[in-house]
Amino acid sequence: MKVYNTLSREKEEFIPLEKGKVGIYVCGLTVQNYSHLGHIRGAVNYDVIRRYLEYKGYEVRYIQNFTDINEKIFERAREERMTPEELAEKYTQAYLEDIKRLNIKGATHYVKATDNIDEIIKMIEKIIENGYAYEVNGNVYFDVEKYTDYGKLSGRTLEEMQAGARVDIVEEKKNPLDFALWKKAPEGAIDWDSPWGRGWPGWHIECSAMSTKYLGESFDIHGGGSDLVFPHHENEIAQSETCTGKPFAKYWLHNGSVNFKGEKMSKSVGNFFTTRELLEKFTGRELRYYILTFHYRSPIEFSLEEVKNTSAGLRKIDNTLKNLLRLKESKTKEGALKNGKYKVSINEYKKAFEEAMDDDFNTARAIGIIHEFLREINSVINHMDFQLTGENMVVVNEAYEFLNTGMSILGIEKENPVIDERNTEILNDLITFILDVREEARKRKNWEMADMIRDGLNELGIIIKDTPQGVVWERVSE
Repeated sequence: MKVYNTLSREKEEFIPLEKGKVGIYVCGLTVQNYSHLGHIRGAVNYDVIRRYLEYKGYEVRYIQNFTDINEKIFERAREERMTPEELAEKYTQAYLEDIKRLNIKGATHYVKATDNIDEIIKMIEKIIENGYAYEVNGNVYFDVEKYTDYGKLSGRTLEEMQAGARVDIVEEKKNPLDFALWKKAPEGAIDWDSPWGRGWPGWHIECSAMSTKYLGESFDIHGGGSDLVFPHHENEIAQSETCTGKPFAKYWLHNGSVNFKGEKMSKSVGNFFTTRELLEKFTGRELRYYILTFHYRSPIEFSLEEVKNTSAGLRKIDNTLKNLLRLKESKTKEGALKNGKYKVSINEYKKAFEEAMDDDFNTARAIGIIHEFLREINSVINHMDFQLTGENMVVVNEAYEFLNTGMSILGIEKENPVIDERNTEILNDLITFILDVREEARKRKNWEMADMIRDGLNELGIIIKDTPQGVVWERVSE
């Protein structure tokens, strides 16, 4: 299995630090508002990465943070007339509700900056002791010129950063690129005691302290959006490695941005859809499936129409699973048709699916392989000579298992497969009964009744087809 490492700027063989175990830290959001599609895109991408690693047999420890204190939260709390703690809790819970609807597994630990102030202060003290930070007027800054590897993640030199960086000019800094580890908090804000006076932590140090606390001084995967490469992740490396003297994260993974009308979707620009707005238009499965039709590193040019169009692919998978389930539960086992080649083909598709996921978690290609498989398996089970016996039942069972496994890895399985299969069985029986009534009407030459049944099913999104084996039906919309 290979992953693209932003640090080396190439695909590398994935070899975890400890055999059989993987530690993942993913930067979460600043909980000042409802999540938007840009946040959810990353959450879905890293959830699939986690699921696939677990499928491969790894024990995954997955940590995600919430930045729950900074100037933005302080100002937003004043606007909403609540305390910063109340505001952060409100939007943290909203985010957790949102991701549940997209079938995102919970983190091993969700960690908050305000719960780890002691660890943050200790890390800052160690960085100062090691000679890489300095205090001025109650503020503590990281001295970027002291750290010779600064820029190794983003691939930029100090000179390039100084020329192109958007940094606040603060006279007390030695270098405009020096960033705050600890800050004096605004008057009236929540703050904490520290060796440098009352204040609160800088943004970057939070993630260094919390990832180290929960995953150790060195761990396997650090994930986040591509917009975090510089300065956030660059600064995390600088802080962590000057504190511990050890390599920080081994593999750096970054998901692409979500763009809308040519611009990155963001709160600062105001061109975003909240997750909740989108969930009023689409199901969580449809949104998740849409996101996964793109490679996680590729940008997404978002449009509502494209989500709608893409969801048709999800219905094709569901319809095939429905038909396979119907065959699995069929009592007709007479006749014979040898088609062992299809058993081999299923194994080849499984191999191709895994090869796609082994190639830097390429969900776009994996979904493409699933749809190639749908075309082949549907041509088999709809063939006029296909009968359920011998090897054919093996084909049906293996096809059903392959699709279910693939959907589980991608996280697009039905919410409750047991209930769903029971509902499918009831629906099958009900529509079979309706079609029997229609067939009886046709035998009696009651064409008006037969057409009324056909048209009524069409309006419900059920298309009926005449085949050599009899009438079959397909759901084309949900």
